[in-house]
Amino acid sequence: MTTRNSPLRITELSRLTRSLFRQHHHGVGLLVLIATLFALSFLAGLQPPVQFRVFMAGEVADSDVVAHRSLTVEDTEAARARRHQVAMLQPTVFDLSVTEIAALREQIFSMLKKINGQDPAVATPAALRASLAETLGTQVNSDLLAQWSLPAVQEYILSTALPWFESQLRLGVVGSVRLALPSKNGIIIRDMDNKTETLRPEVGDIRDVPAVLAAFTQKLRTASALTPEGRRAVLIMFSPLIMPTLTLNREATQALGDAVAQTVEPVYYHIQKGEVVVYQGERVTREKQLKLQSLYQKQDGLIHARTVAGTFVLSLVLTLGLFMAPSGKPGTPLRRKDFLFISLLLFIFGVAAKGAYLFVGKIVQPQDMALAIHFFPVAGAAGLCALIFAARRYCVVGLLVSLFACVMLKAELPLFLFFFLSSMLNTWLVLRAQSRQDVVISIIPLAIGQIVIALGSGWLEGFRGGNTFLWLTGIVGLNAFISLTILFALSPIVEMAFRYTTRFRLMELMNLEQPLLQDLMVAIPGTYHHSLVVSNMVEAGAKAVGANSLLCKVAALYHDIGKLAYPDYYIENQFHGPNRHDKLAPAMSALILLSHAKKGTELAAQNHLGDEIVDIIRQHHGTGLIKFFYAKAKELGENPRIEDYCYPGPRPQTREAAIVMLADAVEASSRTLTDPTPARIRNHIDTIMKGIFSEGQLDESELTFKDLHKLSESFGRILTGLFHQRIAYPDLNKDKKPPHEKPEGAKPAAKPEAPKAEQRPDVKRAAGYAASSLMPPAAEAAPETPPTEGAAPDRPIPAPAPGKPPIDLIYPVVPGPPCPTERGPLTMRPTEKP
Repeated sequence: MTTRNSPLRITELSRLTRSLFRQHHHGVGLLVLIATLFALSFLAGLQPPVQFRVFMAGEVADSDVVAHRSLTVEDTEAARARRHQVAMLQPTVFDLSVTEIAALREQIFSMLKKINGQDPAVATPAALRASLAETLGTQVNSDLLAQWSLPAVQEYILSTALPWFESQLRLGVVGSVRLALPSKNGIIIRDMDNKTETLRPEVGDIRDVPAVLAAFTQKLRTASALTPEGRRAVLIMFSPLIMPTLTLNREATQALGDAVAQTVEPVYYHIQKGEVVVYQGERVTREKQLKLQSLYQKQDGLIHARTVAGTFVLSLVLTLGLFMAPSGKPGTPLRRKDFLFISLLLFIFGVAAKGAYLFVGKIVQPQDMALAIHFFPVAGAAGLCALIFAARRYCVVGLLVSLFACVMLKAELPLFLFFFLSSMLNTWLVLRAQSRQDVVISIIPLAIGQIVIALGSGWLEGFRGGNTFLWLTGIVGLNAFISLTILFALSPIVEMAFRYTTRFRLMELMNLEQPLLQDLMVAIPGTYHHSLVVSNMVEAGAKAVGANSLLCKVAALYHDIGKLAYPDYYIENQFHGPNRHDKLAPAMSALILLSHAKKGTELAAQNHLGDEIVDIIRQHHGTGLIKFFYAKAKELGENPRIEDYCYPGPRPQTREAAIVMLADAVEASSRTLTDPTPARIRNHIDTIMKGIFSEGQLDESELTFKDLHKLSESFGRILTGLFHQRIAYPDLNKDKKPPHEKPEGAKPAAKPEAPKAEQRPDVKRAAGYAASSLMPPAAEAAPETPPTEGAAPDRPIPAPAPGKPPIDLIYPVVPGPPCPTERGPLTMRPTEKP
C-alpha cells in the first residue's frame, strides 16, 4: 500500500527504490526479454526483394502488381487544385479598431453625468429620459433612472462593468461569429493603431456581441452588492452600446491566399502497402506507369531499418506495462522465470507469424492475404498467459503478441484490433472456466465472438459479403480451434517446465482428496475448519477487489499446513486438553508458532503446490509480532528481543497474499467474540485490519483504501453468516418415558475402546512432519499445543470488557510493543485512493 499524508501512503521515491531493489537480481531475465524484443524486431525488418515487371503506358498487364511498401509519388496534374485548396485554407484577415472602446467609455461617462444632474442640457426628468432613450435606443422609465442613480450601481458600472467590457473589446469582438467559423486555420488580427498582426489559431474562442453580453450576464449573477433590479439596469445600459471591434478585410484575405499558393510544392499521392497497383488484364495508364516506376526505384535493401526501430521502440513501451500497477506505481516484481516464459512465448509466436506470412503468401493471391492471415492464433498465447498472470500482464502480453504478429504479417490496424480483442475474449472465457471441459466448450463462444470482431475489423478494411463472409467464418473458426489446441497442448508443459500454478492446477489442488488436505482433516481438524472459513472469506474478498479469487481460495486452504508439524500446540486442535505451553518458556512457545510458516513453506514445496502458494504461505503473517508471548516474557522479568518474536516475513508482496493475511487474522481473532452480533463483527474486523495496516504489513502490496473497505464488507458478510444463531427446539416428550429406556439398575453397554494416540495414523503422519523438530528431546513430556492467533495459551480467553473489542494474540487491539516498522494509529477512510 502507498501512503503520503497518512500512514497508508509512502513516498513515490521510496516505492520506486524498493521496487528496483527487489528486481535488480532478475537482470538476466530482463536482458533476455529485451534481447528477444530486439530479435523479433530485426526479424520483422527483414524484407526479401520483390520481383515484378514495370508495364509501360498502353500495355495490358499480364499479372497483378501489388505494392510491397507504402510510397508517395508526385502528381503534377493535381498541383493547381492543391494550390487553390491551400489558398482557401489560409487564415481570414480581420482589422481591429479601438475606436469603439473609446466611444463606449465616452457614452457611459456622458450618461452618468446626465443621471447625476451634472449636465445642464437635461434639467428636467423628462428631458433626461429622452436623452438616455436616444442614446440607448430604448425606453427609459423612472425605475431605471432610480437604479442608475444608486451609488452602488454607479460604482459597479465604473469599477467592474466598464473595465470588463473594455478588456473584451480589446481582445476582439466580431459582429457575427459566422464570419470567423469558415476560417479553419484561425484568423489574423491586424491592429490598425499600432500596425501589428496577430494569428489566432483557434476560432472557437472568438466572441461576437451576443456572446459577450451573455458572458456579462453570467458575471452579473455574482455581483452580490447589487439587487436584481440593479443588475438588470446595468445590463440595459451596456447592451445597446457594445459594438464589434473586428471587421473582415476581404482584400487582404485574398492577397494572403494568392501569396501562399505560389509557395506550394508539387502535390504527391500515397500508395498503400498491399494495394493492387495494376490488375491482370488492365490497360496501364501513364499514372499507373509512374507508380510502377516509383515502386521499382524505391525498393529497400534486405533490412528495413525504420521497421526494426519502430517495432523495437513500441515493444519496449508496451513492456513497461509488465512492471507497473494500474495506479501507476511499480507493481509486483517479475521473477526470472516470468521473464524467460514471456520471452519464449513472444519468440515462438513471432517466428511462427513470420513463417505463416511466407507460407500463406505462396498459396494465396496477394489481394486475399489480408483475409487469410486471420487464422493466426494470437488468442492462444493470451489465453495461456491468463492461466498464469494477473489481468494487466496478460493484457500486455496480448498487446505484444498482437503487435509482432501484425508487423510480421504486414497487416494494418484492423487486424491488430482483431488479434487483440480476440485475445481478451479468450482470456475472459479461460478465467471463467471451472474445468478443462469448460475450456473445450468455450470454443463455441470464442468462435462466435471472433466472427463478430472479424466482421467489424473487416468492414474497416472494405470486406464485402457473400463468399468473403463464408471464407472469413471458416478461417476464424480455424483460429478458435488452433487457439484452444495451443492452450491444451502447452499448459501442461508450461506447468512442468516453469513450475507455474495455472488455473487448472489450482482447481486440482482444491480437490479434497489431495493428501495434504486429507492430513489437515484428520490430524488437525480445528485448523482445517479455520482454513475452510478463511478460504470462503478470501474468495469473496478477492472477487470484490478484482484479485485472483481462485489463487486466494487455494492458498487459504493450505496456508496453515505448517501446523501439521506440531498439531497439538495450537489451541484450535486442543479440544479442551492440557495446554503444552504451560511448561514452556515464552521464547520456545514463540519459536514453535513462528515455525509453522517455515514448515508450511517446506511442505508446500515438497508437495509441488507451486511458487505462488509457497510465497503466500511464507508471507501470510508478514513480519507480525506475537505480542502475547512477548508480553509474557516481559512479565516474567526477561529482556526479550523483539526480533525473536516476529515472523521472518517477508510482508505480503501481492494483493492475494495481503488478502489471505487479513482474512487469517480476522477469522482467528473473531473466535474471541463473546456475543458476535453483526455490529460487533464489523467493529472487530475494522479493528484487526487497522492493526495490521498500522504495522506497515500492507505497504508492499497493491491494496488501496477502497480495497480495504470492500474486504471489510465481504469478511463481515461471511462471519455474520458463520456466527448465526438458531432457535432451540422444544422437547415435546420431556414428561414421557421413552419406550426404549432401560429399567433401573441396568448397566450401560460397554463403549468400544478408543485407539491409543500412538496408534492413530494421523498422529503418526504428524510425527513424520515434525521429524526435524525444533523442540529439544524432553525427558519430561513437554506439552505440545500453542494457541492459534486467537487465544492465550496459559489462561482462558478473556471476555472483552464492556465497550472494548476482544484481544487477539497476533494482532491485539490493546497497545503493545511496536515492531521496528510499526506505524501509529490510523483512521481508515475506505474510499480514499493511495
